[in-house]
Amino acid sequence: MQDYFFLVMGVICAASGGDLFVRGAISLAHAARVSGAVIGTTIAAFATSSPEFAVAVTSAIQGTPQISFGDALGSNVVNIALILGLALLASPIIAARSSIKRDFPTAIAVPALTALAVVDGTLSRFEAALLMIIFTLWLGSTVVTARRNRVEAVTTAKMLRAPQAMVIGGAGLLLLIVAGELIVSGARGIAMDFGISDFVIGATIVAVGTSVPELATALIAKWRGHDDIELGTLLGSNIFNNLWIVPVAALIHPIDVELEQAGTALAFSILALLVAFPPGSGIMGKDRGLTLLLVYGAYVSTVLLT
Repeated sequence: MQDYFFLVMGVICAASGGDLFVRGAISLAHAARVSGAVIGTTIAAFATSSPEFAVAVTSAIQGTPQISFGDALGSNVVNIALILGLALLASPIIAARSSIKRDFPTAIAVPALTALAVVDGTLSRFEAALLMIIFTLWLGSTVVTARRNRVEAVTTAKMLRAPQAMVIGGAGLLLLIVAGELIVSGARGIAMDFGISDFVIGATIVAVGTSVPELATALIAKWRGHDDIELGTLLGSNIFNNLWIVPVAALIHPIDVELEQAGTALAFSILALLVAFPPGSGIMGKDRGLTLLLVYGAYVSTVLLT
């Protein structure tokens, strides 16, 4: 029972910490006059990927980086197939032009890069370093684009002042770190009890748990009418997972990869993104959301059977 308690408390900390971190980060970015789409793919994506980062560091230090690897790849499928699918069932989303031209193609290319890195059955420190270099180049390009396209900031009562935003964001980050410790501890215990591999437990239970901040962000953004932040956060989180989270874990402890399991997660990640890819109008409707949920159901079934 202790393992389940740790897992539940970890999810609660991830949700609470993610919400606080996102509120603080978005307020700071808003003051810097950065567009919603860029906020989503960078700051909000980093914030909501913090549970995966905490899991990556913790699991790698403990010598079980497969949990982090499964978590990151599984979270990619959860973000698009489950969270975006649920959001689209609630109401249509209009994708920003930058998402169609830049973010979606990048998010689709990233799993292919990860697949190339692990095709030999191992993600080495050298390969992890290459992925992080690509991440740095992508992030730098995004920041440069943001600086060229700064928008006029509109002061609202809901935005926090910089000192307050930093305090709230810091508190959220602390909760996310605690969440990582709790989720890894609980997940490892459950995996041992049921004889489930570290990768599978990471790709299913841990992936859903660490994706709670993305879900909270997507729901809050939709409720406030910020489709660009909602979609940007989910796409950006996938990019962070593949090019930042996984390499960090591999730098600490090289990852031995079960190709069949990893291939399944990577293939479904790409499939979900292709299904979600917006038409020229940018309007993504409820039928697309239902299809994404079917993709997620197929993913979970395939992972468990495999």
